[in-house]
Amino acid sequence: MRVIMTGGGTGGHVYPAIAIADKFIERSDQCEILFVGTDRGLEKDLVPANGYPIRFVTVSGFNRKNLLKNLGVARDYLKGTRQAKKIIEDFKPDIVIGTGGYVCAPVIREAAEKGIRCYIQEQNAFPGMANKALEKYVNKVFLGFEEAGAYFKYPDKHVVTGNPVRGVFFDGNREDSRKHLEIPEDRFVLLAYGGSRGAERINRAMIEVIKRYNGARDVTIFFGTGAVYKDKVAADLEQAGIVPEDNIHIIEYLDPMETYTSAADLVVARSGAMAVSEITVCGKASILIPSPNVTGDHQTFNAKAVSDKGGAVLLKESDLTGERLFEEIDRLKNDREALDEMAAKSAGCAPKDAADIIYYTTVSDNEYGKRKIYGKETK
Repeated sequence: MRVIMTGGGTGGHVYPAIAIADKFIERSDQCEILFVGTDRGLEKDLVPANGYPIRFVTVSGFNRKNLLKNLGVARDYLKGTRQAKKIIEDFKPDIVIGTGGYVCAPVIREAAEKGIRCYIQEQNAFPGMANKALEKYVNKVFLGFEEAGAYFKYPDKHVVTGNPVRGVFFDGNREDSRKHLEIPEDRFVLLAYGGSRGAERINRAMIEVIKRYNGARDVTIFFGTGAVYKDKVAADLEQAGIVPEDNIHIIEYLDPMETYTSAADLVVARSGAMAVSEITVCGKASILIPSPNVTGDHQTFNAKAVSDKGGAVLLKESDLTGERLFEEIDRLKNDREALDEMAAKSAGCAPKDAADIIYYTTVSDNEYGKRKIYGKETK
């Protein structure tokens, strides 16, 4: 089987695509994968680093603030469509799977016009604009959260899978991860980050948390600032008169994320779909701080899907201060029973076999469904 994976821009779109591709390779030695993305998104580095070939198309996102700039968006789309057509004709995929981002649009539409079976995977509880627009062109919509189905139009196409998470998160082991990071078994470990690019408000609040725990013998903190904010965090610490001691680890980019997550007792993070999925797969209690600057406030929907079941604390950014964040962390640190209960409920929210469901659904459709590819009917 020949599969095109398309999606990109952020890690939240790229990592699910890699997880799905890994599952296809694991399940079938006759599978060939090609990624299609842009040369500006994270996929340009992440995909090759995970051992997959990638080709690029030109596409840009709709500009809501300056409508005149959308003339360039339209021009890019036409160019990207021509490029996608050429890639599809060269590779001749059996199926195309999109995981979100504007790059999916020209690839899936071109493939659908050729009668190739197409699928999209929506990570968020509130779906993105590109996936909503593509629903009518695809055979199935794989939902990371059941709640997302209410915002699509064709319920007969929906398959609730959870979000596909890379196998390394399922394989994570707390004891081994702590040994790798040289952390004592009895230490309280806090992991905090705002996504691959960082989050200014979380970073600002973490200054107070670091101040309170700096030098504490029973606490270790791993704090991912994001590349954009690394220097700003260093300046803020200096201004606050804080010299981080050995228990404080300030890191630009947390890699490998699965090791840090497995080692943690508590995670402070944005509630992007994949962050939530990775945290719950590892069975970790969390304080989730949704970004208010996303379409449809979808990060709040993601966070509520876990917090409503008792697996996380939802802390609105409007309520976020260093003092409030410290109080929430310290309360859980000092109540092991509550922390363990939250961790167990978090694990109960985790997607267990999302990539498997996607694999078997698409393979079944491809093998037994009738389709027309390149002008030729097959079964």
